[in-house]
Amino acid sequence: MTHSQTPDDGADVSADGERLVYDLADGCTIDDIEEDAYYHATVNGIVDYGIFVDVSDAVSGLVHESNLLGTHEVGDELVVELAEIRENGDVAFGEVELADYTTEHVDTGADVAVESLEDAVGETVTVEGVVVQIKQTGGPTIFHVRDESGVVPCAAFEEAGVRAHPEVELDDVVCVTGRVERREASVQIEVDGLERTTGEDADAARDRLDEALAARAEPNDVEPLVEWPAFEKLRPDLERVAERLRAAVLDGRPIRMRHHADGDGLCASVPLQLALERFIAEHHHDPEAPRHLLKRLPSKAPFYEMEDVTRDLNFALENRERHGQRLPLLLMLDNGSTEEDTPAYRNLAHYDVPIVVVDHHHPDPEAVEPLVADHVNPYLHDEDYRITTGMMCVELARMIDPSLTDELKHVPAVAGLSDRSSADAMDDFLALASERGYEESDLRDVGEALDYATHWLKYNDGRELIDDVLNVACDDRSRHEELVEFLADRAERDVEKQLDAAMPHVEHERLDNSAHLYRIDVENHAHRFTYPAPGKTTGEIHDRKVAETGDPVITIGYGPDFAVLRSDGVRLDIPVMVEELTEEVDGGGVSGGGHLVVGSIKFVAGMREEVIDALVEKMADAELDEDLSATLSTDD
Repeated sequence: MTHSQTPDDGADVSADGERLVYDLADGCTIDDIEEDAYYHATVNGIVDYGIFVDVSDAVSGLVHESNLLGTHEVGDELVVELAEIRENGDVAFGEVELADYTTEHVDTGADVAVESLEDAVGETVTVEGVVVQIKQTGGPTIFHVRDESGVVPCAAFEEAGVRAHPEVELDDVVCVTGRVERREASVQIEVDGLERTTGEDADAARDRLDEALAARAEPNDVEPLVEWPAFEKLRPDLERVAERLRAAVLDGRPIRMRHHADGDGLCASVPLQLALERFIAEHHHDPEAPRHLLKRLPSKAPFYEMEDVTRDLNFALENRERHGQRLPLLLMLDNGSTEEDTPAYRNLAHYDVPIVVVDHHHPDPEAVEPLVADHVNPYLHDEDYRITTGMMCVELARMIDPSLTDELKHVPAVAGLSDRSSADAMDDFLALASERGYEESDLRDVGEALDYATHWLKYNDGRELIDDVLNVACDDRSRHEELVEFLADRAERDVEKQLDAAMPHVEHERLDNSAHLYRIDVENHAHRFTYPAPGKTTGEIHDRKVAETGDPVITIGYGPDFAVLRSDGVRLDIPVMVEELTEEVDGGGVSGGGHLVVGSIKFVAGMREEVIDALVEKMADAELDEDLSATLSTDD
């Protein structure tokens, strides 16, 4: 190797004829250097046989003593020529001495948006973004970085299982340089350089990224499935929730979806699950992201139990520790509007866990709303339970992903029939379902099949089975129909078996307001731990008595420490009655709620007689309304 060259001997030259010496950006890699080119270098080590130099953070090499022009110390700067890149990746340089030269700065790989990385496989790129997750594996550290268009995993390797770039934390703005590689069905960046952006540059980048996130989070403007003035009051609230959910996905925040384990709860949660999973897959270059960022979790109780919140919080804290995830957003569906939910919410208030509620049960807004970020409920707009949560969430899912519209046309009707809605729009929803080939009897069977399946699934979401039963994301219509027929027939068989055992023990009396009151001890006079559960059993008995008498009917199914209430043709306000009983029955331990004419209460077992007697007195004073079309929800 020669140590001085003229412009015509192969060295790069500037427009003025001077030799070019390249000054590499810190993130430049071995892909950015070429043999025979000149580079600015810094000595990083001295050995007996030469010196080691850095030409960037990612590229180092040896200048053998035979190719040195003088002696150097660590930190000295010099100009080197790239002599060779060996097959094993080692780089050899030689020192050069130049009287005149021009320095040309070499940036890292081209700035590429995350959404365009599929077209940059094999190339070295630069991405600037915010760190939304840091996961330490047994090999590399995986940084999930969000830019204006999406999230990409970036694999940085220090040593096996050792945290790379320990100075980088969640929410830092970083500049990542590396090679785009394909991983399974998506791509990731193999990190060559990763630097924190600080100060004003970080503030400007964060403002730019947040502005882009807000723009992408805006929900789609979709036409309503049916024209329904009552529902239009709720649309701005639903749009706000859609925007919050889309923003959570874009920002890498997990979502834990809690829903009541019944037909309406499933009609609410399953479409939303599908919409959110598709949105996650669209914006995250990680094939596992939909599974890791969204969990659908059924809740048996008609409120957020402390058992559930403790499990959810522990899961979230473990994921933060083990997988570097943000704490989740909690999405409550067909549940979450009552004072009974507030102890669980106050538990979450100690952590960064925003809560969003979409529900149609009679709410306690003064108790709930200070603890939640968003609360959508028809009662807050002078409407009621006839607008079911499933109806609301189908529109919410379409705001997130409009392409689902055709798949979801039958779902609002299933939700309405499952919760016995008498909404003015039910005829329109039934007509919409007929476009997918469903008669009303078919939809009722789907609702029964959902109830039956979720009863046996208990706390399992039963993803594939429920999708097939509801015919959402189902690729086999015939299997769906056969499955619904089987489950609905089993449900009908089990209901008949239960009523054969229970009906002889139903007690009857006429109240002072002339309403029929029917009571059944479902603990002792119905099969336990099987289908149907006490709430469903009470509802089925109630339906039979309404059909049998044609008069106003109240039905109470009770056990040692609970009672399930159903009413038809009687102007009850169960949430208010429960509130009054809580104050009036000393030592009763009364709690509960629900809709105006459907609900449940709990109490201490030793006070059952006093609580139920006081409840019946209130029912006897209620006004009758034979034209009142009450809900006959199957809430347990």
